Amino acid sequence: MIVISLYDYTGVAVRPWAEAGYECFCYDIQHEGFTTEQVNSGSIHYCKADLHDPESFKRLKKAFKDEPVKFGMGFPVCTDMAVSGAAWFKAKAEKDPEFQAKAVKYAIWCSHLFEVLEVPYFIENPISVLSTKWRKPDYKFHPYEYGGYIPDSQAEHPTYPEYIAPKDAYSKNTCLWVGKGFKMPPKKPVDCESFGASRQHAKLGGKSLKTKNIRSATPRGFAKAIFKSNQSSQ
Repeated sequence: MIVISLYDYTGVAVRPWAEAGYECFCYDIQHEGFTTEQVNSGSIHYCKADLHDPESFKRLKKAFKDEPVKFGMGFPVCTDMAVSGAAWFKAKAEKDPEFQAKAVKYAIWCSHLFEVLEVPYFIENPISVLSTKWRKPDYKFHPYEYGGYIPDSQAEHPTYPEYIAPKDAYSKNTCLWVGKGFKMPPKKPVDCESFGASRQHAKLGGKSLKTKNIRSATPRGFAKAIFKSNQSSQ
């Protein structure tokens, strides 16, 4: 059984699936070629791919069209779409009038791939122009609303404990565009550490790739909730 995750560098989103025995493929341009991590009875394959190239999607459609893909997820780059960066939109448009149209197109490509493969899926982005330049999101959530899915013994973030609050106890208004029978999981909220500016946003104000990866890391509780809600129908 296969799960596909696009624009996924950390693999956090697919880890619950891998732990349950699924074969997971994470595609991102930051990966070094093709590497595999064994996770319990499953695996996570980290695959280098330029998802801004339509040929990449053609190859993915061909590679997975006859495979047992059970779920899909996409985290397209939000830099040119998130309203939090609206102050820079004018300058970006002066350099490239099509910069936003391109960014929106990449998100739609993710959706189209999963529609073609006919699997439940979600596309994730913060509050962004996708709502007006594509369609309204189907759901919205904050990470702390799913923090209850994280056991007390795993409260501290395994990779970024100094940046991400235990049990994802932070706010970040996040949107989902879904399809093909996706099931939104019930919430299990924890007390929010801070509303508005979370600790990672307060500490990570730069433009480096590292800070962007941390700011965009998939909330662990949300990843666990998505698995619990959607794997039962597979």
